[in-house]
Amino acid sequence: MTDLVLDPHALAKHLQQRHLIGGQLVAPSSGQSFEVASPATGALIALAAAGDAADVDAAVTSAATAQVAWAKVSARQRGKLIGACGALLDAHKEELARLVALETGKAIRTESRIEAGVLADIFHFYAGLGSELKGETIPFHPDMLTMTIREPIGVVGAIIPWNAPLLLMALKIAPALVAGNTVVVKSAEEAPFAVLRICELMATILPPGVFNLVSGMGPECGAPLVAHPKVGKVTFTGSVETGKIVARAAAEKLIPVTLELGGKSPMIVMDDCDLDRTVAGAVAGMRFTRMGQSCTAASRMYVQAGIHDRFVAALRAKVDAMLMGDPLDEKTDIGTIISRAQFEKVNAYIAIGKADGGTANECSALPTGDAFKPGYYVRPVIFTDLPGSSRVIREEIFGPVTAVIKFDDFEQALAAANDSEYGLAATLWTRDLKTALDGARRLQAGFVQVNQNLVVQPGLSYGGIKSSGLGKEASLEAMLDHFTTKKTVILNMT
Repeated sequence: MTDLVLDPHALAKHLQQRHLIGGQLVAPSSGQSFEVASPATGALIALAAAGDAADVDAAVTSAATAQVAWAKVSARQRGKLIGACGALLDAHKEELARLVALETGKAIRTESRIEAGVLADIFHFYAGLGSELKGETIPFHPDMLTMTIREPIGVVGAIIPWNAPLLLMALKIAPALVAGNTVVVKSAEEAPFAVLRICELMATILPPGVFNLVSGMGPECGAPLVAHPKVGKVTFTGSVETGKIVARAAAEKLIPVTLELGGKSPMIVMDDCDLDRTVAGAVAGMRFTRMGQSCTAASRMYVQAGIHDRFVAALRAKVDAMLMGDPLDEKTDIGTIISRAQFEKVNAYIAIGKADGGTANECSALPTGDAFKPGYYVRPVIFTDLPGSSRVIREEIFGPVTAVIKFDDFEQALAAANDSEYGLAATLWTRDLKTALDGARRLQAGFVQVNQNLVVQPGLSYGGIKSSGLGKEASLEAMLDHFTTKKTVILNMT
């Protein structure tokens, strides 16, 4: 179905109890399903297909069969097809925005519509990179023509999370497909429908089997995908704990993995910053509109003593002015937490922060009315006065909770920012060029920004160090290094 469907409930019902395998929406082999509920109301959205090893095998077999012919398509032609997919997805971005808002609880105006727009941009970015799948000639010997060529890996298994499913799926599948691989995606159980709709649309352009999607639980569906003998590469975004499980399983097969894992991203604010701009950057950087459910969320804010109190007051006022409510309401700034389990986890961390002696500055207001009572709404919390040992400062919460920590000198702030098992992203706010360059060099993170806090952008290499993962995404480097193998060829001309 390629007609525009702006009713997300109707679209979810159309997609319920289906995988996409071999270019077709198909029922799970077991006939089993699981409920997907709205995090805003608790009401059932639709039933999703509960995939198992049999479904994974069907999807991987379909992908492996299709890959032989797909690899023979010229790289530029593959790019043109991916570009056509991008154009189709752009035409359907409003329906995708509504569907992802319904299933994730992310506000449509401030989050879901933006994510749906970036989706097509990522496809168009990679569509133009087909010509970059090239090797080198090597002056090894005058009588030998020596060169390298890049070849696709084969079947790629992609496991995606629920917090930004459209964006994060695009970062995996677009470069993999342009490079000549075929793909099997395992969707997040909390948000399976918007990504399945993407697959359905793409299946009208791509050859059958080139792109497949299965839904289900991690042990029953994700684990068989990683372990399948015909999967030659796994790319995963999720928690550190699950990432380690994926890495161990891939190591048993000696296949490469790309892991984009957790974060506890620091933000350093110097006295000389532009305060208004920095506070706006803190609101955006903490992803308050996404309920803080982002691995790059600025959940540790180190603020120099001279402006600490003014910064906290201004930040509170900004977040207080944000409206929490129905994710599908255009007036809403902040939506909901994704699930009951995550809701309870976030509230447990807020209780820990209070027990540690922190001052919990609660912001915004919970929506009123019976319709909102079952929803997973949490007031954003800005903690002050927390000890550095607090779990609120040390551990990833994945919720609308940040800690503002006062510091005196830059060296103190750098040491505290780097004192973490994570190393995904960091930001620094200052007008001093020397401080900016010094901080950018010394902050232990894979993605550092100064005087801004953008989300992932196509063309900018993105990925973490330490426990935040392995490999890069969003760039030409990601396509070449992570979705191709390099072969050396020597022709003896004597």
